[in-house]
Amino acid sequence: MRRGKFIVLEGPDKSGKSTHAALLIQELKARGLRVVHTREPGGTAFAEAVRWILLSNEFKVHALAELLLYEAARAQHTQDVLLPGLRSGAVVLCERYTLASLAYQGYGRGMPLALVRSLNRIASSALKPDLTLVLDIPESCLKTRDTSRKLDRLEKERPCFHRRVREGYRRLARKEPKTALINADRPKEEVHKDILRLIERVL
Repeated sequence: MRRGKFIVLEGPDKSGKSTHAALLIQELKARGLRVVHTREPGGTAFAEAVRWILLSNEFKVHALAELLLYEAARAQHTQDVLLPGLRSGAVVLCERYTLASLAYQGYGRGMPLALVRSLNRIASSALKPDLTLVLDIPESCLKTRDTSRKLDRLEKERPCFHRRVREGYRRLARKEPKTALINADRPKEEVHKDILRLIERVL
């Protein structure tokens, strides 16, 4: 069986990852492709439980503990969802992956990037995406988009944290292989067209 394609949608909170994942799934299925849609942290019962802990407002989590929890969820997710999906020949579409740890725990929390990269490699079994698309929005969008939704623990962080995360994503998008930065502060139809144009190159 031919290996499938691994595509990741990245970006700060409320950048439109879920919205564009839904649009992309619709397009890919219309082309007759089988799609495995998943997310990080999450995708398995264990990883979803870890996600609840990480995003819950009930806990104060140390930066190192936070990073290790993300990596534990990733290890389970990789073995149970990502690798089997790719082996079956599907297009695996994941909302967030290893770049998120570099942006949030590396740039956002100030954890050493070398440490984050090392743990990413171990937890993911060195699996790398065929394409990572970073949806870029100003930090101000966190307050103006989807205002009816209750903010989770990370979304409630100080503005300076979200600035560091965004800048981290922008820096990473410029230097990481097979990674593209997309201006997502536009009508979703325009963003979707840019996403499709970039994905055409790997399908």
